[in-house]
Amino acid sequence: MKNSYTGREQYYGDYLALDKILNAQFPESDAQGVDAHDEMLFIIIHQAYELWFKQIAHDMGSIIEIFKNDQIDDNSKSMQIVTHRLERIVEIWKLCVAQVKVLDTMTPMDFLDFRDLLTPASGFQSYQFRILETKLGLKMEHRHEQKYYQKQLSEEHIKGIDEAEKEPSFFELLDAWLSRMPFWDEAKYWADFQVPETANKELHPFWAAYRDYYNAGLRGREIEEISMKGFDEVFFQETDRSMRLSPEAARAALFINLYREFPLLQQPYRLLSLILEIDELMATFRYKHIIMVRRMIGMRSGTGGSSGAGYLQGAMEKHQIFAELASLATYFMPRHKLPKLGESLAKSLSFQL
Repeated sequence: MKNSYTGREQYYGDYLALDKILNAQFPESDAQGVDAHDEMLFIIIHQAYELWFKQIAHDMGSIIEIFKNDQIDDNSKSMQIVTHRLERIVEIWKLCVAQVKVLDTMTPMDFLDFRDLLTPASGFQSYQFRILETKLGLKMEHRHEQKYYQKQLSEEHIKGIDEAEKEPSFFELLDAWLSRMPFWDEAKYWADFQVPETANKELHPFWAAYRDYYNAGLRGREIEEISMKGFDEVFFQETDRSMRLSPEAARAALFINLYREFPLLQQPYRLLSLILEIDELMATFRYKHIIMVRRMIGMRSGTGGSSGAGYLQGAMEKHQIFAELASLATYFMPRHKLPKLGESLAKSLSFQL
């Protein structure tokens, strides 16, 4: 059947380039004359991962381009596209996590049949995955065991990661988007807001009240473990911060979470939730690989020379890119204790003019 756009006839196998895809598996065991039936499974699983990484990168690239705009209407078509594509990325990561179960059908002895033939190739060398981490916001200086990158990646791939780091990451663009939250004008939105007498009047009315209520709500061990010095560092300290998330972005993200029932904040809240879900699924993906590697090779080193499960454990703990967004839950309060917003701001957040 002819394609109405190109005038050419399309055939399923040609359109999908199946001749290339289905003939792109070259088990080293076949070349070496070794009986290793499950090497084909190992290759196909990892090729499938790379295809899904390509789709994730394709979707994330379009999201990043939208976030590069200085002005983004949170209820525009563009933001609907962002949310939709983040939802798809979530589903792809769920599939990637579930796919580990297929790999788990290979026993340790099945893997040992061809493991030595892989050396020094390793999943660590997945360039697409490394670039994806970089574009999301993972800097080389924050990576676990940086020495392996110089040893295991090709010069071309190291250069590619360096170039990707020069571009604004999604984390940085998200920070900028949050920092532009427009509802802090005191004269316009906060003239009718009630601030407790005990609050710090040098702060914005909302944050003076919220800081006071939050501090009063700490109980038991929380009083010792959650200092207000830490609160001030997260939300007000501009320099010498231990966090990458700016105080402006932290305040906006907290406000969105606290008052997410207001119609105007539902879309931003959904977006933040999807970002955290992606971060959690990537951590789950790493965790599943830790369990699989321990089952397959125990305490032996990885084929690429890393510490195997030990490296994966460290990466899982250190490579959560949006962990600072998740940590804001430390500063949530129950709904019934939240400061009541003034009428003018409540109307604006409810699309009431």
